Amino acid sequence: MVHFVPADEADNTAARPAGVAPVTYLPGAGPGMKRRSPVETTPHARAREKTVFEQRATEPTSAEPTSAEFASAAQAQPDDVSDVDPDATERRERAEEVLLQRLRARSLSLVEAFAVMKDLDLDDGEAHDVIERFTLLAYLDDDKLADQIIHTHHVRKGLGRAGVETEMRRRKLDASIMLDKLEELPDDELERAIEEGTKRIAQLSRFDDQTIDRRLNAFLMRKGYNSQIVRVAVKAALDSRNGSSTVRFR
Repeated sequence: MVHFVPADEADNTAARPAGVAPVTYLPGAGPGMKRRSPVETTPHARAREKTVFEQRATEPTSAEPTSAEFASAAQAQPDDVSDVDPDATERRERAEEVLLQRLRARSLSLVEAFAVMKDLDLDDGEAHDVIERFTLLAYLDDDKLADQIIHTHHVRKGLGRAGVETEMRRRKLDASIMLDKLEELPDDELERAIEEGTKRIAQLSRFDDQTIDRRLNAFLMRKGYNSQIVRVAVKAALDSRNGSSTVRFR
């Protein structure tokens, strides 16, 4: 019987040396096809990979903020951080600390507190800001200071109206506050002057009447009583020293 062999198989059989096994091709492959490297990509694959990498290059990453995030961050920042003067801030904090120390020692009027600020090299605007803050905190109050002066100088020290007014002016209180507080004082200047003169004359017993008269006049004048009240008070004090008093109060 005759066995016919296809031409391609005949060629392969004829070209194959003896003892060599026949070649078996994978599906889709055949004799004469070009070998490709396993890592070599096709033009279509290369085009697809290029498209993917180009897309990644243009996409923002989580580590890099977008332009919108930059704009938002810029709006959150101060317009100009150079406007904040660290020296001015430190100077103001130091001034407030000094003013608190002064207030712990004694009360201050608004004008006195302002003078303290100026001595510490604060400009007018800075000084007014500190004064306003301390006023809101009730650390500075001219009305209360006026009441304090009346208590210490009129009630305790026995100063007359003029003496209290002198002290208020010395402390540079507001004129309207001074007027209101002085009008509230009781109208007992003469009684107070006589009381003060009588207490004082007990300490002058070793002197003669002329010396007592001179010293009592100076004493009562320093307390702020006017000359007419002083004359009446000195006479009443001398009369009480001699055991007779002609002063009568109604």
